[in-house]
Parts: sequence; C-alpha cells; structure tokens
Amino acid sequence: MSESIVKVKSFELAIRGVNFYKWLVAEKKEFVMSKQFLRSVTSVGANVREAVNAQSKADFIHKLSISQKECDESMYWLEILIGTNYISQIEFESMHNQCSEVLKIIKSIIITSKKNNKLVNS
Repeated sequence: MSESIVKVKSFELAIRGVNFYKWLVAEKKEFVMSKQFLRSVTSVGANVREAVNAQSKADFIHKLSISQKECDESMYWLEILIGTNYISQIEFESMHNQCSEVLKIIKSIIITSKKNNKLVNS
C-alpha cells in the first residue's frame, strides 16, 4: 500500500480541506464549524497512514474504520455548512463529492480486508 490510491486521495482531500478551511475563515468569518471540518478532514488521511503501518490485519481494519468515520463526519460538517448558508451548492457538491469518493474507497478496502481476514482465519 505504498502509493495506494486511498493514500493519495486522502492526502489530496486533506490539502483541499485545509484550503477550504482557510477560505471559510478568511472570507466567511466562520470559525467553529470550519474548525470541526478541518479536524475531521485531515484525520482521514492521518488514519489511512496509520493503517499503512498497522501491526496486524485487525489493526489495519480498525484504523481504516476510524478513517471512514472521520470522512463521514467531514461530510456532515459540509452538510451543516450548506444548511446554514455558509457555502454555495457548487462549493458543497465539489467538496462533498471528493469526500464521498474517498469514503467509497475506504469502505471497499475494509470490506475486502474483512473478507480476506475471514478466509485466512477459516
């Protein structure tokens, strides 16, 4: 999983999330929800990185599960931001779609890893 797609995509998501956060603070003067978004969106890639260095298959799955939750939380904060009119529909869809793409990849890896783990332990 050296330069895996999930590692690359989650890093790209974090970079975009940081820039989005900076824009929200500077242009929209939104400090609370944007900070929550920043924490969760950067945690996605951090937990993917931890999964890469997992000590076991169970640890790998656990770290990716945390990443999955953080990605879903990022999507939640985007939904709150659009629901409170801090961001436009276009801004929402663009960022939300990128989160959704990463979330699908993570879910797929978790499902495959769990199947493979069951096969090994059978």
